[in-house]
Amino acid sequence: MTSFETGAELFASFEGYFAKDREVRQQIRDVITELELCNRQLNCNIDVIHLPKAIDVPSLERSCGEIMGRAREHFATLKGVVPQEQFYKYHDFWKTITQSLVAKMSLLHFLSHYSLLDKEAASNLLGVSASDDPKEFHLPLEDYLVGLLFMCSDLARFAVNRVTAKDYTTPLKIAAFVKELESGFRLLNLKNDFLRKRYDTLKYDVKKIEEVVYDLTLRGLNGS
Repeated sequence: MTSFETGAELFASFEGYFAKDREVRQQIRDVITELELCNRQLNCNIDVIHLPKAIDVPSLERSCGEIMGRAREHFATLKGVVPQEQFYKYHDFWKTITQSLVAKMSLLHFLSHYSLLDKEAASNLLGVSASDDPKEFHLPLEDYLVGLLFMCSDLARFAVNRVTAKDYTTPLKIAAFVKELESGFRLLNLKNDFLRKRYDTLKYDVKKIEEVVYDLTLRGLNGS
């Protein structure tokens, strides 16, 4: 057997690895398609908060809870597809959708409780581990933080639309909440490029909300 033939056999043996990898990637794409559908449905449901009318939060919780139940099932499927201890090899496939879902869950939690959805609670809603152990299928801290920053942009828009609906109390609660969240982010030494860019956007969201509160103050509508 020549060295060329030996090399050909060696490289032919690698095909099994790549075939398995292609299979895993396709299975992941199939699940992501279902998760993206859940995300779009959540968008449609949550968008009603921006209409100039009263918000039926319990009804919104129920409808979104049903969708998140399906999303949780898809994450369970995903967990079964991704080979053990290879979470970060494939993580980019579902990173964006995870961040978006965290944003929507956090926004809904704020509407219900006017408080922050913590990382453990967000992980439970997704049906994944709250640990940062790369051996487990989990909610990475950076995905959670990016989701919170996306939520702040939604809240800035929400504050403006609440004034249009003649709701002058909610923007004040939003302002206090987002300012507190900004103070928390200031404690972090952010080096991740995308996370840092999203944090920079938070400054504009805070400014937008402060302008809403300032306008309410000038009009004597801030409750003070």
